[in-house]
Amino acid sequence: MIGEIENRSAHLLAIKTDVETQGDFIRFLIKEVEHAAFTDIEDVVPFVKWLDDELSYLVDERAVLKHFEWPEQKADALREAAFGYCDFKKLESEASSFRDNPRQPCGTALKKMQALFEKLEHGIYNLSRMRESATKRYKVFQIPIEWMMDTGFVTQIKLASVKLAMKYMKRVSAELEMVDGGPEEEELIIQGVRFAFRVHQFAGGFDVETMRAFQELRDKARSCHIQCQNQQHKYVCRSTPC
Repeated sequence: MIGEIENRSAHLLAIKTDVETQGDFIRFLIKEVEHAAFTDIEDVVPFVKWLDDELSYLVDERAVLKHFEWPEQKADALREAAFGYCDFKKLESEASSFRDNPRQPCGTALKKMQALFEKLEHGIYNLSRMRESATKRYKVFQIPIEWMMDTGFVTQIKLASVKLAMKYMKRVSAELEMVDGGPEEEELIIQGVRFAFRVHQFAGGFDVETMRAFQELRDKARSCHIQCQNQQHKYVCRSTPC
């Protein structure tokens, strides 16, 4: 208990010392934040990194800054925009650089692609929520908002999802060449069509290459259906006189 009191006292003393000795430094940072105005979100990211690096020299950022007229709302908005932008940039990069590994079992590969698509769906949902709550604030604080609009990351992520659907359907089509009919074949076709439909709804359509992959899957599905009917017909003929 005595040690806890001593530690607490030392911490408060360190805060008091920062307040008394770092005033000019903090007032300089205040001006930098207040005067910050950006037209490109890429410029916000290094500014926020620089600001956080400078503030890290304080013993307790929140406790020290509350003694000054710190522009907390703008500083927090800048951080939110920078971190949000970096998160979506990373997500878009992950999706656009995804490569299907043909050595992986089909089930594992399809689950991997499904999980990535769900991340893209969730990312767009989060971006739309962020846009609703942040647009007005960002405009006031002169923080770029174009990257949050439908012409920004949304378009890129939807395009990446279409490419993902193409890889998914090609993997399903390749697997259909190796399975020998039955429930496994039917389940694969259903999986492929469902995934294609989800992505089509999410992205608002397919490009030419992905549409070709879908048509290939559709043709294979029809072929499998015809083969299944023929097998059933043969079975009936064996069981009863045709």
